[in-house]
Amino acid sequence: MKVLYCTSEARPFAATGGLADVAGSLPQALRLRLIGCRVVMPLYEDIPQNLRESMKFITSLSVPVAWRRQYCGVFEARAGGVIYYLIDNQYYFKRSGLYGHYDDAERFAFLSRAALEMLPYIDFKPDVIHCNDWQTALVPIYYSIFYANNDWYKGIKTVLTIHNIQYQGKYGNELVEDVLGIPQSETPVLEYDHCVNLLKGGIEAANRVTTVSPTYAQEILDPWFSHGLDGILTERQWKLSGILNGIDTVSYDPATDAELYANYSAEVPEEKVKNKLGLQERLNMNRDPDVPLIGMVTRMVSHKGLDLVKETLEQLMSETDVQFVILGSGDWEYETFFREMQEKYPGRLNACFGFIPELSRKIYAASDLFLMPSKSEPCGLSQMIALRYGAVPIVRETGGLKDSIHDSGDGEGNGFTFQTYNSSDMLHTIHRALEGYRNPEGWHILLERAMKCDFSWGRSANEYIRLYRELIKSE
Repeated sequence: MKVLYCTSEARPFAATGGLADVAGSLPQALRLRLIGCRVVMPLYEDIPQNLRESMKFITSLSVPVAWRRQYCGVFEARAGGVIYYLIDNQYYFKRSGLYGHYDDAERFAFLSRAALEMLPYIDFKPDVIHCNDWQTALVPIYYSIFYANNDWYKGIKTVLTIHNIQYQGKYGNELVEDVLGIPQSETPVLEYDHCVNLLKGGIEAANRVTTVSPTYAQEILDPWFSHGLDGILTERQWKLSGILNGIDTVSYDPATDAELYANYSAEVPEEKVKNKLGLQERLNMNRDPDVPLIGMVTRMVSHKGLDLVKETLEQLMSETDVQFVILGSGDWEYETFFREMQEKYPGRLNACFGFIPELSRKIYAASDLFLMPSKSEPCGLSQMIALRYGAVPIVRETGGLKDSIHDSGDGEGNGFTFQTYNSSDMLHTIHRALEGYRNPEGWHILLERAMKCDFSWGRSANEYIRLYRELIKSE
């Protein structure tokens, strides 16, 4: 079986968020299961020079973009044993930043068309083209309009994964013919709510639609989560499913992670406490191996549950012997709040601002508890990383958090959960977790159970392979 994975970003080449992690890990997991998966993405200006040096030029072609034709260079690179095709066009991609440009619709229309046009040139005919988010949602649309009846392209199936339905690629209707190159007769596939909606078009045109967790697949049928697309998704519910993302368990391994103060494992967890002491010293906190440490690594925005934390943090700190560490950046309101809390509780509360990968790993390893009270969370990776490092998660039951974390109140779970988006419920759950921490024997059992949870990409890859095979058999 052959798969072309279309993405706007992928590690190690270019990344802004979770999509890059998926695109850097899932193709490797598929390849290990003898699936011929290759990746196509833009050759951005931001890609580091050391990675560019290993690329080799494959071919060039002329790609139609509405009424014009544009140069397209195809470069090949390898990462983790996977072949990556990087699409070169200096007008579209030789600029700083991956997104946020005035002509993003045209840039990613070019990428989507180039991904299809290059296939005969590289002599690679996939059984399945797997697209991701609005940036490549035009691929199944272009395929159905321009390629499906071409003898060389016939029989290819398309899958579209929604990583976050909030981002849909909405533009004015004037783009349809002059920029996207969609014939007037086909415009209904793209039109929605008086504008062009690229994600909506991809949902209609793709053979299957997936999201990044089973619960999120159900949640986006609800207007509260769907950002206006619930009607379209409900009509096409038969093609919708959810597959939980995984994490790179080789990179995120406390037994070998070079960023930690001390390595440890589920079998030998005793060294974990050295990471707490090391972090306390680095952040000028009170050095105490026994005090429970709650960690957060998050964007400081409201949908991550920061308003619940803001409502309850002073009560938690004043009533409980606990330490609290947060790393992230975001809204001025929350950054200011945590700066004030750090001044109010010196030695017990520390706020670190920015994206600092090595510090995030130290926080996972040092924390006893890891807080994720999200309002919505399509999948979430932090809770899986936290489990891997023995930081027992406290989460709200939404999206991938609900699918990956189960309350330990039944004696079998791997964390602590609450349902209602309510600060009192969150605080009550934190107190339950702290009670558990004060029971050393029970806590050791929970810690071992948490660290042995399997959230490797192998599990996710097997589910995608089943989906691909079902699609191919349905031909």
